[in-house]
Amino acid sequence: MTPSQLSRFLVSSDYSVSYQRVKQLNWENQAISAYALLAVIDGRLSYAGDFNQGELAANDSLLVGPTGTLSISSKEVELLFLTLSSALVIERASSMKLVAPMSTVTFTANTIHDDRKLIGLLGNIVVELTVEKPGREIVTRALVEQVLVQLLRQHSTTRRSDELELSRVGLIDRRIRRSVELMYGQLDQDLSLRDLAAVSYLSPFHFARLFKKLTGATPHNYLAAIRANQAKLFLADNELSIAQVGAKVGYLSSSHFTKAFRLATGTTPREFRKGLIAG
Repeated sequence: MTPSQLSRFLVSSDYSVSYQRVKQLNWENQAISAYALLAVIDGRLSYAGDFNQGELAANDSLLVGPTGTLSISSKEVELLFLTLSSALVIERASSMKLVAPMSTVTFTANTIHDDRKLIGLLGNIVVELTVEKPGREIVTRALVEQVLVQLLRQHSTTRRSDELELSRVGLIDRRIRRSVELMYGQLDQDLSLRDLAAVSYLSPFHFARLFKKLTGATPHNYLAAIRANQAKLFLADNELSIAQVGAKVGYLSSSHFTKAFRLATGTTPREFRKGLIAG
């Protein structure tokens, strides 16, 4: 693998693409609040989540649904990490007539080892992100859509759920929907467990247990993931300083923001902004 390090990022309200070629990478307990695809282009990495744990080699991919946590580590790896909003996935699945009312999309397997079409699409995304050509953001967006269609065609199924509902913040269990919407609505506030439990009409103890059961993450880790995802969008606005971005997502200390962002994304806010591709 080429030893030089490189990072490229493309973000939007519906999805994000992260390409990283690094000598060392560590993500710790990243809460997944959207559908996600982790693909190894070259090298190897170890992963662990509430669903399972294992290793991925070159051309392997890991599918993660919109709940749970994910930790990964590697000494040297080249990877793509795609997140797809629940709204986008459900909308595309509906247009393809794959889902019925009150149904949601789930993946048939966590790992994909030999999907040649998917490998080709991901390789094309890498080319667009790493070779500076006019219109690469347009081509990348089109390729992400093709990746989503391939995942829905080959690696998804549907299941009925009376508890899950598609709200303005994504696919959320209705029992904790109010608390998640509060997280999104007041990212800049110091939200306590008691604040979050109160809007769900539960005691802090019962709320924390239910939240962990439904999402696979603690309320604190889930909130940190939401803050990191929103920070990516804010960082795309060059009018805002990194300190201002941190404050908008609830971190009054720049060093605290940098540490939390690195844990969630594997890179610092400054490095992320440097690697951003205009959307």
